[in-house]
Amino acid sequence: MRVRLDDPSLIRLGRLKKRAEFLAVAGTRRKWAQPGVIVQLRRWDQAGTDIEATAGCDLRVGYTASRKVGNSVARNRARRRLRAAAAEVLGRRAAPGLDLVLIARGETIRRPFTDLVADLDRALQKLGAVRPAPEVGGVEAGGAAA
Repeated sequence: MRVRLDDPSLIRLGRLKKRAEFLAVAGTRRKWAQPGVIVQLRRWDQAGTDIEATAGCDLRVGYTASRKVGNSVARNRARRRLRAAAAEVLGRRAAPGLDLVLIARGETIRRPFTDLVADLDRALQKLGAVRPAPEVGGVEAGGAAA
């Protein structure tokens, strides 16, 4: 699927880069595991969120793969696959105001990409981190249905 960068429905993704940011997300203990990925979540309204670091983005994401996944080549491949899956899902589905950490698992490399995308989408749903679907037809903003 090709994504238009000028699409206003997309949210801007930032990156988690510092170890302290990853630990802050892990400290909330909100996570969901799927066969291809583990997703950890932290809301920005929780204490300790660095407001300056969140400027210019709607959602921040970090990617990690431990040595359990394999050697450096396997870990890099797993992170690349997670970034690609995140590009498919997060821009349209994820709610803004979150820090997410996507943790690679052994299956991340072997799992078909469509299943990996479905794993990420399902984990976001289970964590309550998806945007509500836009209303189609019916009531317009500020008015009543005819």
